[in-house]
Amino acid sequence: MSTINQTKVTEFILLGFGNFHSFNAAFFILFLIIFLFTVLGNILIILLVSTNVQLQSPMYYFLCHLSVSDLVISMNIVPNMLGAILFGEKNMTFIGCIAQFYFFSGTTISECFLLSVMSYDRYLAICNPLRYSSIMDFKRQIYHSAWPWMLGFSFNFTGVMPVAKFNFCHENIIDHFYCDLSPLLKLSCSDTSFVELEFYMFSGPLFVLPSVFIIVTYVYIFHTIIKIPSTTGKQKTFSTCSSHLIVVGSFYGALIGKYMIPSKGHSLLNKIISLLHTVFTPLLNPIIYSLRNQDIKIALKKISGP
Repeated sequence: MSTINQTKVTEFILLGFGNFHSFNAAFFILFLIIFLFTVLGNILIILLVSTNVQLQSPMYYFLCHLSVSDLVISMNIVPNMLGAILFGEKNMTFIGCIAQFYFFSGTTISECFLLSVMSYDRYLAICNPLRYSSIMDFKRQIYHSAWPWMLGFSFNFTGVMPVAKFNFCHENIIDHFYCDLSPLLKLSCSDTSFVELEFYMFSGPLFVLPSVFIIVTYVYIFHTIIKIPSTTGKQKTFSTCSSHLIVVGSFYGALIGKYMIPSKGHSLLNKIISLLHTVFTPLLNPIIYSLRNQDIKIALKKISGP
């Protein structure tokens, strides 16, 4: 290999949306507004649940963790994306790029498991209501909220470390608005076959199994709801899990699109799908729970006054 190709890359250049320079000002304002509403909305959910007695239940406790997850994803991705839009590109150090990839992928994995925990909580509340309080006590809530974070970031550490040891020779331009696995694999001049194999081996347990678990729990939930004699009772019971279902659909819809569509030759499409996952989904979650949940609406009215 020539000397120039042995030059170690110390920073990456994120192109962002380089093909749409004429729309940069509009994109910057739009995504800045979305970012501010995302941060404020999720912080508001956390404050409401933490300070309102009516929201001191397992469902809202897990909702707080979902809001924290959305905050981490948004604050990890969007500020650098805004820099890339504003200046046409964004320089990131090698360590900064790896750190962004680590926190993004770790939080995504954690959110997969957290959503499955929330579905289990709804299953217990609807299918086993008499034992719900005794099973989902505060100690169990802490346990069920802690293991998704621990599992997500510990599993992710084993995947990110080999990427951090890659050699990046000469090429350092990433045609994206954040550091993700696919562009890093393309730029590396190391043998990436082990990391690609590791990704396909662990993508099942980390992404597919939680989604299968969610589907199974909701099969039991719908079966229980169908057996409720009154229409009002069915609607009231379903309303307690409808917000979670919408959040699951938006999260997994963006995730499936992101990893099922091949990245080669679909740069713009991948950026759009990545926007859904990293920018719009974290904004949708507080909106969905605020609009569809009566307890959140009541708490909001209390702080907003008569």
